[in-house]
Amino acid sequence: MNFNNVQFKTSFGRFDQIPKAERIEIAFSGRSNVGKSSLINKIFNRKQLAKVSQVPGKTVTINFFDFENIYIVDLPGYGYAKVSKGKKNRWANLIEGYLNDTTRKLNLIFQLIDMRHAPSKDDLQMIDFMIEKELPFVIVLTKSDKLKPTAKKLRMEAFKEEIPYFDDIEVIPCSAQTGEGIDKIKEIIEYAATL
Repeated sequence: MNFNNVQFKTSFGRFDQIPKAERIEIAFSGRSNVGKSSLINKIFNRKQLAKVSQVPGKTVTINFFDFENIYIVDLPGYGYAKVSKGKKNRWANLIEGYLNDTTRKLNLIFQLIDMRHAPSKDDLQMIDFMIEKELPFVIVLTKSDKLKPTAKKLRMEAFKEEIPYFDDIEVIPCSAQTGEGIDKIKEIIEYAATL
């Protein structure tokens, strides 16, 4: 697959706006400010493919990117405290609506978690939801470059206790800055696109 051959397709602010699935989709999920946009830009060698913001909670739509014969789907970040309850509910309905839609050809979800911290309550709810719904997912531990090797090792040990079924889940430490884990993510995308 040519990872330079990608472009923004469209975005939706409400689930009822999203058309029926027409091709395989691979989604990126995670809390606000976990680095979804930066990671997507790194994977596809673009600076501004997905809009990066210093302000958490900026992505409020589901964004679709046209990548060869599949869609890359950037889900809105969840769990940002400083937004109105109404907006939080709208995001929740958008994300849940999308993930509960059994007509979608959702072959994989990359669930992003900031490697520097224990998973949030929302992260754990998301993991439980994906396990319960039998949705295929991989955990990507972002911002790995911010930790020294010893701290990184300690976090990996802690994740084994913090994340249910950790040993049964594919986990990729990753950095959009150094490129750690990017080749592995690309391999997984190529594989998921053929399922």
